[in-house]
Amino acid sequence: MRAVDIIAKKRDGVELSDSEIEWLIKAYTNNEIPDYQIAAWLMAVFFDGMTYKETAALTMAMATSGNMVDLNQIPGIKVDKHSTGGVGDTTTLILAPLVAAAGVPVAKMSGRGLGFTGGTIDKLESIPGFNTTLNYHEFITNLESYKIAITGQSAAIAPADGKLYSLRDVTATVESIPLIASSIMSKKIASGADKIVLDVKVGNGAFMKSKAEAIELAKTMVGIGQLVGRETVAILTSMEQPLGAAIGNSLEIKEAISILSGKGEPALREVCLTLGSHMLLLGSKAESYADGYRQLSDLIENKQGLAKFSEFIAAQGGDSSILQDDSKLPQAKFIQEVRSSSQGYVTAINAAQIGYAAMRLGAGREYKGQAIDLAAGVLMHCRVGQTIQPNQPLATIYTNDESRLLEVTSVILEAVQHKDQPAVPLPLFLGIVDKNGYHQ
Repeated sequence: MRAVDIIAKKRDGVELSDSEIEWLIKAYTNNEIPDYQIAAWLMAVFFDGMTYKETAALTMAMATSGNMVDLNQIPGIKVDKHSTGGVGDTTTLILAPLVAAAGVPVAKMSGRGLGFTGGTIDKLESIPGFNTTLNYHEFITNLESYKIAITGQSAAIAPADGKLYSLRDVTATVESIPLIASSIMSKKIASGADKIVLDVKVGNGAFMKSKAEAIELAKTMVGIGQLVGRETVAILTSMEQPLGAAIGNSLEIKEAISILSGKGEPALREVCLTLGSHMLLLGSKAESYADGYRQLSDLIENKQGLAKFSEFIAAQGGDSSILQDDSKLPQAKFIQEVRSSSQGYVTAINAAQIGYAAMRLGAGREYKGQAIDLAAGVLMHCRVGQTIQPNQPLATIYTNDESRLLEVTSVILEAVQHKDQPAVPLPLFLGIVDKNGYHQ
């Protein structure tokens, strides 16, 4: 085969065969094809798209380009969860122990944050001693013993995706539904998942800005899952405002503890219970969605989810006493409230701007590899639909860089919009996509 012929076929809108896609990805991974030819192919895909069959072939070619995690020795159906990224999205830290406590094995390979989107690995590294680089034996042992293990993404897992993403980033081909879908699903499949629950974020604080785009992405990923034998369900959730109150690494650990203790932001709890109920359904641990929801709610109320979180932290070398004493988490030197200058109703909270504010405080990265401040972040005190009074705290900002306080204060004041007229609270869920298509 020749790369130029495959490029020409895709340029002309001709469906590529599985073998052509497999050859192309393998050759590129092995450095047998130059960047400029793959860049040309990516641009052809960007303009002409891919069929579900092509996208599934691309997904499997990337998934098998490196090591495949084998979880067959672990009893039960392994259900993975993936979020397309957002602000104040602490769901993994809450969901993983809850679902594991319900009896479904949760094996996750998670990433670090970039830009205003937080990363689970950064959050876990806020916990003193926590090991985010488990080797394969440790990963499997913890999963067998505790039904939960989370580690950083390995460069040996789906290496083709890493190479392709780096090239997409500099060739203006990131915003392609088939390329986004195959990137996400290839890592999930290579990580050993039997079934997958996707949290597809929609709104100003998400990659997918419109509901229509989110539905298309969700349908593509669910379609891939069906074609490669991994049942997949996608839940569309709003990212028009931060999901949780906390945005920042150690702050989100505190919020996870709060939710698992039966407190915390109701919207974050509701998303966790909804995603988790679908995980229990797929994992054959619930007879219905309502049954799964009840089980997980009970695990919060009886503190078994919190106990599993403590067990998980200790199993990976972390100091589980943070559950009783969160002062052991990284602490910021500078803490300042951002207050309202007038009264009214909160009509909008720009999640992207709040995420940017947290990043500027030191909680996020502007480029890969940048060191971050695990204590930095924003704690929100308002949500859309609420009333505010003059001098009322809208948010509290945390940082170890005092020079950032003034800039971030103005960003938050701009992000939180209020008017004299009441505002309707935003919907939290925008629908579900499963093997039967999209439905509310």
